Amino acid sequence: MTEPLILEPNQRADACVIWLHGLGADRYDFQPVAEALQQYLPSTRFVLPQAPTRPVTINGGWSMPSWYDITALTAKRAINQDELEHSAQTVIDLIERERDSGIDPARIVLAGFSQGGAVVLHTAFLRWPGPLGGVLALSTYAPTFPEQLELSSLQCACPVLCLHGQADDVVLPSMGRAAFDCLVASGVQAQWKDYPMRHEVRPEEISDIARWLIERLH
Repeated sequence: MTEPLILEPNQRADACVIWLHGLGADRYDFQPVAEALQQYLPSTRFVLPQAPTRPVTINGGWSMPSWYDITALTAKRAINQDELEHSAQTVIDLIERERDSGIDPARIVLAGFSQGGAVVLHTAFLRWPGPLGGVLALSTYAPTFPEQLELSSLQCACPVLCLHGQADDVVLPSMGRAAFDCLVASGVQAQWKDYPMRHEVRPEEISDIARWLIERLH
């Protein structure tokens, strides 16, 4: 596994954002966003891991950075569950590494775009039993969520910001909304915001992310 890109803050780190890229991208994809956000979060470390390169069935079997294989474009996506679990364990290992370095897990935020967002949602609500500072779910979905999540009080206390493009034709808005609705129905304090965009990230969205992170990590 390629080591993650780590952006250290100007001050001693007392918080961390672990940010997963989308399918076919790499650990440098969100580096400019992380560097911009660090201007407002001077004591927050950003950790940007790199997905393994593997064949992706829906892309003709071409090898590319992927957190898991997608085998069919069904409503919730048919995926390789074992690869998803391996990616979730990678995130857990990063959380534990930050915890062991002195960062309170309640000040660790998981963020992910598209496929990376699916991994962090799965990790936060189906794998990680402890506290978290929050989850940023960008243009994503939750292929492993049941109709109702059975969550601990710590998991319910994890705030979530779901962000999506109104014209997203890669991960349909209805897929993101289904994940959001499941979280809310399960008692999670989740927020939903959408934007006039496709499967992308816009400056207005980054501004909203900055405000949300500052409220929790500043």
